[in-house]
Amino acid sequence: MTHDSAGVVLCSGQVVGTVLVLASTSKYRRELLARLGVPFDTAAPSCDEEALKDASLAPAALAAYLAREKARSIAGQLPHAHILGSDQVAEIDGEILGKPGNPERALQQLQKLSGRAHRLITAYALICPDGNVLEHVDTHVLHMRALTETELTRYLSADQPFDCAGSYKIEARGITLFERIEGADFTAIMGLPLIALTSTLRSRGFAAP
Repeated sequence: MTHDSAGVVLCSGQVVGTVLVLASTSKYRRELLARLGVPFDTAAPSCDEEALKDASLAPAALAAYLAREKARSIAGQLPHAHILGSDQVAEIDGEILGKPGNPERALQQLQKLSGRAHRLITAYALICPDGNVLEHVDTHVLHMRALTETELTRYLSADQPFDCAGSYKIEARGITLFERIEGADFTAIMGLPLIALTSTLRSRGFAAP
């Protein structure tokens, strides 16, 4: 008999209780999910996110597809668990902005967004042990101030958001980049829409609150 990190007992290969596994290595999503007080474990998705990106899909459909595929890459290994996958894309004029990875690409992304509105789309998919897939897509419209290269460079030095789609951390100094934000759930901007997710998890028997 062993215990996983979510405190669920595994005995002779059988899972006792309701198990939630976050299919992500993102510290942001892990911190967000922890706010709900629902025990969970984490596992790295085994799919190649870049290889899965399909230019023919609209941004919202792409985010939803990637969230599902991340969860599916884990679900076969843990058939008794609820597997939560999530993905996020930033989009402007139909162009999807991925994670910049370095300061040069981050500056280019922010210069493209400066003085304009763009969409940040966050999706999640919960694959359940009975085969049901519960999904949600959240869209925010973010209006960025017109900013100089000096201001953007100073911001990048402060937050170093090189692992964030759109090249900003809204939960840190990135909030200073914006004039206004339109949307229903602020937590979605940080990587996981907790208001919708709470309803989804409650419908599956998880205690939240």
